[in-house]
Amino acid sequence: MERVQKKFVIKDLEKKMVLIVGPRQAGKTWLSKDIAKEFKNSVYLNYDQALDRKIIKSQSWLPDTDLLILDELHKMEGWKNYLKGVFDTKPESMRLLVTGSARLDIYNQFGDSLAGRYFRHRLLPFSLAELAQLKESLNMDRLNDRSGFPEPYLAENDTEANRWRLQYINSMLSTDIFEIDKIYNVKAMQLVFDMLRTKVGSPISYQSLAEDIAVSPTTVKKYIQILEVLFIVFRVTPYSKNIARSLLKEPKIYFFDTGIVQGDDGVKLENLVAVSLLKNIYAMNDYKAKQCALHYLRTKEGIEVDFAISCQDKIESIIEVKLSDNSLSKALVYFHEKYNYPAMQLVKFLRNEYENNGIKILKAEKFLSKLFL
Repeated sequence: MERVQKKFVIKDLEKKMVLIVGPRQAGKTWLSKDIAKEFKNSVYLNYDQALDRKIIKSQSWLPDTDLLILDELHKMEGWKNYLKGVFDTKPESMRLLVTGSARLDIYNQFGDSLAGRYFRHRLLPFSLAELAQLKESLNMDRLNDRSGFPEPYLAENDTEANRWRLQYINSMLSTDIFEIDKIYNVKAMQLVFDMLRTKVGSPISYQSLAEDIAVSPTTVKKYIQILEVLFIVFRVTPYSKNIARSLLKEPKIYFFDTGIVQGDDGVKLENLVAVSLLKNIYAMNDYKAKQCALHYLRTKEGIEVDFAISCQDKIESIIEVKLSDNSLSKALVYFHEKYNYPAMQLVKFLRNEYENNGIKILKAEKFLSKLFL
């Protein structure tokens, strides 16, 4: 199945090098090889392969190469300076595409060596919006249960999807995390991961988690940051005009793989909406240069709305997610009336869409399928 971002990557390759980052097994390698079919003399090299590694280090690809794809290059010491050298000395006819894990994208700290030389593309699992653009059938329950990762989503049955997930989780916790940092207490890391699966959509207290697991809050925060770097989870922070202040407040944690979530149908739906909104925001940032972010709203009194989308640090919309109750959320009404924020309530099981006091009550599947990506 083709990916919508293919056309964006090919366009950007004509201008700069392209870095494709995103969760493991989200389809980065498949997309890069699909793009390679558009070129006459493409070369794919994976740093994990011994023979490829020798070619990479010696830069001994053929001079007529018109597309050079370097996969897992972040595992090479000094990879940023290496890329700078390759890009600055490559023939005019050669395009450069780099793919790999989230380590390519650690807090956008590429360093001065690559400044102005690349376009970033964040490839996430399939969403309703991407499936709609590909003219594929929309199945919200399938996305909820299996996630949008290509292999489980396209699997013949749920059993095959579950087999993939077990392997995926085991690989992440037994191999991937050690590529990011030293983990001395693997059991504690596993406990943090397991507890986060049950706390999706709820504000996370590092102190509370630390007490439950018998480690320090600093350790819990470090483990969650590692999971973030690997595109396993992402944080949604409460909105504040003072960004530094916002980051100090309790975040909510969601998973890129919705199938990992342990909770009722309402929690799983909220996670699916979170991933969909984040993917859309990433696309707006990467392709339209619109600086947007995903937050949630919460007062000191505990009045909370699931999501708030801000652009240039101004809220553009607030969103509440409901499984079947189409009665207006009191919290949504509160923030809408007090701050005049554009508001909508997304409902999975909704017969008819309508508007009440300026708040839109919309079908969740329809809304999500019409996002930019």
